Amino acid sequence: MAMRRGADAPGCGAVDRGGTKSLMVTDKTSRRVVHSELIAGQIEKEIVDGTIRAGTKLDEAAIAARFGVSRTPVREALLQLVSRSLAERVPYKGVIVCDLAAERIEGMFEAMGEIDGMCGRLAAGRMTACERAVLNDLHLSMGEHVKAGHLEAYQSANWEFHDLIHRGTHNSDLIEIARAMGIKLAPFRRSQLLSRDRAEKSWAEHGDIVEALLERDAVTAERLLRLHLLSSAHTFLKALSERSGEGAAQGHPAPEAAETADPAGSTPYL
Repeated sequence: MAMRRGADAPGCGAVDRGGTKSLMVTDKTSRRVVHSELIAGQIEKEIVDGTIRAGTKLDEAAIAARFGVSRTPVREALLQLVSRSLAERVPYKGVIVCDLAAERIEGMFEAMGEIDGMCGRLAAGRMTACERAVLNDLHLSMGEHVKAGHLEAYQSANWEFHDLIHRGTHNSDLIEIARAMGIKLAPFRRSQLLSRDRAEKSWAEHGDIVEALLERDAVTAERLLRLHLLSSAHTFLKALSERSGEGAAQGHPAPEAAETADPAGSTPYL
């Protein structure tokens, strides 16, 4: 006789009281994680585009009220922003937005370029045939995103593209370093990949990189990955410079001036 699915069928969805509690806890945790990621993503965007200026205090209560959540997901969101070097926790002051000076951002792109270049050189000789095929397939699918104008999907896939190259080194320490640097640089990469022109150029550059990796050309792969990061840096820094010029023309203070006007660094973000 067939066994009915449900409470009468052991192992087919029957859940005791403890199991129900466990599922409820998991569901609550999942919702909290989603909230924290959404909050971190929105604040990240506002920091990168200059809406939230350097020296601003990210006030937990104000942010919780804005997004209609408890302070727990806000605290988790702030931890994410600190891990991305967009903010820092200052004793007796709280979480303060970092000064995103052009020199600092350029330095991060330079460091990532060196790391990616090394990964490309090693991956060219170490990636398996399967790994190369997966990378090529991902590159082709990213081209479809660009053609369709699905830029959010493209920038999400961009992380996976570079991570596949990092994993292709088969060097766990190097993969860890690359991912840590990638997390710090991710906000700036994301912002400029939402431009269709940059996404198209990025995809074209990826094509040359993939070709070098498929041909096991370590020297070319290293060179192209370095140039790819330099190109990305140039795009972002140019946009940053243009925004700074517009802000000055409209009478907005530079980040340094904003910090000077508020020596306690406690201007709350609402």
